[in-house]
Order: sequence, then structure tokens, then C-alpha cells
Amino acid sequence: MKWSFSGLKQYGNCPRQFNEVKNLKNYKVKVSQQMQYGTDVHKALEDYARDGTSLPKFYLKYKPMIDALLEIPGDTYVEYKMALSTDKLPCEFESPDYWVRGIVDFMVVNNEDTYIVDYKTGSSKYPDTKQLKLMALMVFAYFPQVNYVDAGLMFVAHNGFITEGYRREDIPKMWEAFTPDLTRLAHSIENDYWPVNPTPLCRWCPVESCEFYKERG
Repeated sequence: MKWSFSGLKQYGNCPRQFNEVKNLKNYKVKVSQQMQYGTDVHKALEDYARDGTSLPKFYLKYKPMIDALLEIPGDTYVEYKMALSTDKLPCEFESPDYWVRGIVDFMVVNNEDTYIVDYKTGSSKYPDTKQLKLMALMVFAYFPQVNYVDAGLMFVAHNGFITEGYRREDIPKMWEAFTPDLTRLAHSIENDYWPVNPTPLCRWCPVESCEFYKERG
């Protein structure tokens, strides 16, 4: 079984969609204007933080936030790829044997302390910090000297920042946060069981074969 935070979240929203899109690849999620905006902002911030590439004028308002991150002392990593094997040890990101993987938008490693940031272009109304927890777990695996991770969701379009802190001694408890969803995913894979979960989000779902599919006007 292979997974990522986004894939596990998609499975939690609707196992049917997850199977049709992620596993069978029968459909592709349609890229909305908001999704494309998020992709473009991430790329612009990545290029600026890593290479000093000038930000497009529409994104200059985000420059002070990134400059503040770049002032944090330590070794800086941009779009840092990490993957773990089933024994929760680091492995190559493209390895066929990876178990879970993810990418940190911005990270600074300073001896025992690490700062990780994930950029968000959407609303901060319903923040999901479990992604930070997973990234922190990977950081602990990749950097044995790190004992504390200060993690944050940076809502660049709303000038908001939500933070959480994680300690190495809490690793077992941190993994427990993913156990229920991973158990259900494993059950679906083993039994080829992918129930549909109808919600208002159905109108954005690409799975036309589903009985709850709603074509957008």
C-alpha cells in the first residue's frame, strides 16, 4: 500500500473517487481556476525562495512573508522531497518500494530544531494540520539530530499563519493519528471495497460513472 496526505484525504472524502482517480486512473480531477492559481503561486514562491527569481507583480504582496522565512537561521530547503518505507525509514522518493511520501514547501534545519511551512492559497477557515504532522514525522526520520519541529500553514492570500509544534518523543502518538484512515484504506484495497460518499462536493467530482455524479452547468 502506498499513500500520501492528499491521497489519504481524498480517500476519506470519497473512497469511490479515490479508486477511480488514483488507482484505476479512469478519470482526472478537473483543474479549477482556484487550483491553477494555487499551483502558480507555489511555483513562484518556490523559485523566489530557492533561486531569488523575481516574483511576478501579482505575487509581490507575498514577498515580505517569504523574506521573513528566509531570515530564519539554519540550512534552508525548498520543495524538499521525502519518502518512507514500510518500516518508516527514509528511502528514495521515486523508489518503487516507498510506503508514504510528501514534499515540504519550505524548511529550515537548525541543529535540533526544524521549521517547516506549507503554503496555502485558500481560506484559513477550516485548517487541516494533519499534513504538518506527517511532514514532521518524515523530518524526524530524515534528520536524526532534530528533536523539535515547529510547523506552520501559511495562508498567503489571507496573511494568516497557523502553527503546531512536535517533539521526537511523541512520534508513536503522532503516527496513531493516521491509523484509522490507513486501516480503512487497507481494508478497501484487500477487499476491493470502494463505497461512495455523496456530499455537496459531488458537483466537482470527475467520476461520471457514479450514480451521484452531477454535471456542472
